[in-house]
Amino acid sequence: MASVNYRTLAADILEGVGGEENIVGATHCATRLRLTLRDDAKANTAGVEKLPGVITVMKAGGQYQVVIGNEVPTVFAELGKISRFGGEEDSAEAAPAKGNIFNRFIQMVSSIFQPILWPLAAAGLFKAFLSLAGTFGWMSAEDSTYVILNASADALFYFLPLFLAITAAKRFKANQFTAMAIAGALVYPSIVALNGTQANFAGIPFSVMNYTSSVIPIIVAVWLLGYLERFLLKVLPSAIRNFMTPLLAMAIMVPLTLLTVGPATIFLANGLSSGITAMFSFAPWLAGAVMGGFWQVFVVFGLHWGLVPVMLNDIATTGSSVMMAPLLPAVLAQSAAMLAVALRSHSAKRREVAAPAAFSGFLAGVTEPGIYGVNLPLKKPFYFGIAGGAVGGAIAAMGGSAANAFVFPSLIGLPAFTAIGSFTTLLLGTGVAIAIGFLLTYFFGPRETPDTLDADAAAPSAATIASGSVKVLAPVTGTAVALSDVPDKVFASGAMGVGLGIIPDENTIHSPVAGTIAVAMKTGHAFGIKTDDGVEVLVHIGIDTVQMKGEGFAPAVTRGQRVEVGDLLATVDRAKIKDAGFSDMTIMVVTNTKNLTAVVPVGQGHLNHGVPALDIEL
Repeated sequence: MASVNYRTLAADILEGVGGEENIVGATHCATRLRLTLRDDAKANTAGVEKLPGVITVMKAGGQYQVVIGNEVPTVFAELGKISRFGGEEDSAEAAPAKGNIFNRFIQMVSSIFQPILWPLAAAGLFKAFLSLAGTFGWMSAEDSTYVILNASADALFYFLPLFLAITAAKRFKANQFTAMAIAGALVYPSIVALNGTQANFAGIPFSVMNYTSSVIPIIVAVWLLGYLERFLLKVLPSAIRNFMTPLLAMAIMVPLTLLTVGPATIFLANGLSSGITAMFSFAPWLAGAVMGGFWQVFVVFGLHWGLVPVMLNDIATTGSSVMMAPLLPAVLAQSAAMLAVALRSHSAKRREVAAPAAFSGFLAGVTEPGIYGVNLPLKKPFYFGIAGGAVGGAIAAMGGSAANAFVFPSLIGLPAFTAIGSFTTLLLGTGVAIAIGFLLTYFFGPRETPDTLDADAAAPSAATIASGSVKVLAPVTGTAVALSDVPDKVFASGAMGVGLGIIPDENTIHSPVAGTIAVAMKTGHAFGIKTDDGVEVLVHIGIDTVQMKGEGFAPAVTRGQRVEVGDLLATVDRAKIKDAGFSDMTIMVVTNTKNLTAVVPVGQGHLNHGVPALDIEL
């Protein structure tokens, strides 16, 4: 199946099942796409079965199941690129958000930012270099070349809601283009021009905020859009559904967002601004600690828009703003935490984001790539950055430091802080903030696991399979069942490869071979292992247990991990599986059987885990 074009396959499947409008929902398990169709009769099953890369099609449990095999995640991801279904994050196999509300919020925001991290990091570096060029006089801000380059670097940040609309729409199962239309309205020039004024909609007064570069408003809007679209698709007649759904969605969601999210944000921001301004008059150290510690939190929620006008007004009327001094420790503490991640994380992919993000943060004060791609997802670096910013901000405020120009808090912006208050104290506070953010993250931050996500690419291919023999052991103690007697049409047909089933006597599932985990469903119900000899073994716990969404399964390994024979793969609650109405039979098949000389089931009767179950001739 290596020659299959998976993007074409996804498009052909989409067309074969009656198009996007005929799909209610889409998920995938270890081997098959699981589609819920509005009308099964609109699907060309015979045509779908003939597509290159499709093993078979079956209908079970109210689902239209397209069996693809090990490459099903790839097809699912491609499906997400051409429809509102599929993608990496909205798979049924994605682990449900866990923990408190804040942790779930972090997971949600991180997943929405993930697809745009690399462009975001690139734009941050671009802005840093342009700032450097402007500071040293290499380019003038009035020069048309600078204007063009600045537009190239800043467009992603300015129109950030548009980009987030796409990724949020995938997350919340909303139409991407309708979501983009809503985001476009929020940053429409005439709406931006109303920033800071009182407007009205159909006689209802509301305050207008600046939605450019904002994050939370569009995420909330698209989240609500998903519910609205699903409601409209159910109630609208089919004759008008296709055009009335986006029409009503745009007509409802744009005013609703402007009337609710904006005013609520402005109300909170103004209250925050009043409180911090008052604190600077009676307890500057406390105000500095709040500004330094929580500035990045304010930015994430858009609350900084209530503080920026105060800073600008202070500079215009008094010539300086004490509010800006704590921002330097705040930004550089978070940047220092990013730098520590870049030096200490075992994840090459994380380091690739963290290093340029730290550079753009230190140099130009552009922290979005690092906040959303590094510190916030890892949590601890974000917390350590807050701690450093709070301590450094308190020190900076105690020295009476202030900025006499509105600049991005960064190393390039330092000259704006030299004329007011104690510049030495500001540098001391900033240094302390950097030290706290860096050292705490370096010594106590998450190390992460090495990136072996591409291990399957490095594993032996069919053409490089060694010669000899391999024994595949029973993964669980229980009674062996011939594959043809397994109560699942796809497995029983042998379409997925030769193997057997085991009715388990215990709740622990072990690795039947030594190798690398190539597939590890986060629901814990299926694992694919590639041996050093190139044998691919799938261990599938239960039948249709993907529908349990991880309930009763505790996976013990992750994709890319090295396992030895007998290592624990997962612990399962067999009672929960049976209570849910599913079979707990564990199925083990060699998925690349066709590339091997022979695969012979040898396990019969009652087996203990660790005894030979399959003999393979390479």
